[in-house]
Amino acid sequence: METVEVRLPADLVRAAGLNLSNPSAEASRLLALVLYKENRVSLARAAELCQTPVDQFVEFAARQEDAPHYGVEELEADRLTIESLGL
Repeated sequence: METVEVRLPADLVRAAGLNLSNPSAEASRLLALVLYKENRVSLARAAELCQTPVDQFVEFAARQEDAPHYGVEELEADRLTIESLGL
């Protein structure tokens, strides 16, 4: 996956409560969560974008007090994705 390097002030990383040992991974999860909350990506796509297994992404979202809204539309989109991948 192509990556982009972003520089963030350490104070911002601390204020966000991100893990300073790997702020890129933490920031990626937060950005993916924002995209998911705004219905711009599905739950599975958000997890994929931040390279996190879906179950771990759901746990991360819950820790951020954002319970996932995985409905019929997301289920159908994920089913079609799995089918297209031949899994």
